[in-house]
Amino acid sequence: MEPRGSYQKTIGECGNFPQRKALVVDGRPDGLEYYAAMLEAYGYQVRRCGAYGEGVRSLGNETFDFVIVSQGTAKFEGGRVLKRAVEIDRSLPVFVVARCLDMGSYIEAMQLGATDYFVEPLKAWEVARLPPQAGLRAAA
Repeated sequence: MEPRGSYQKTIGECGNFPQRKALVVDGRPDGLEYYAAMLEAYGYQVRRCGAYGEGVRSLGNETFDFVIVSQGTAKFEGGRVLKRAVEIDRSLPVFVVARCLDMGSYIEAMQLGATDYFVEPLKAWEVARLPPQAGLRAAA
């Protein structure tokens, strides 16, 4: 009976892993809630930021497993968040999402160190594929 008791104890200890954290920055409330709700359904703790400056400050105050940031407009307001994330941790995965493809913003995002650049709307299965890439980083 001892092995069975040990097994039960081990199962309980496995639940003590820290919850993974994602930062979602989007100036549009519907976009912000869309991505946050999907990530929370996958078990992530999500820090929501409805302004790019708030996202930049969050990066300085907390640690995250990955970031999703909206492009904003063709001026690429999300670039501020991307720059700050790369300054803090070059290996932090940052995914840029855009309402429509803007080649200038795409090139800028990739040159600044974005992990990938997507055109909205992302489907739930596409969002689900983002965190495993961050999981590789966390395990390293």
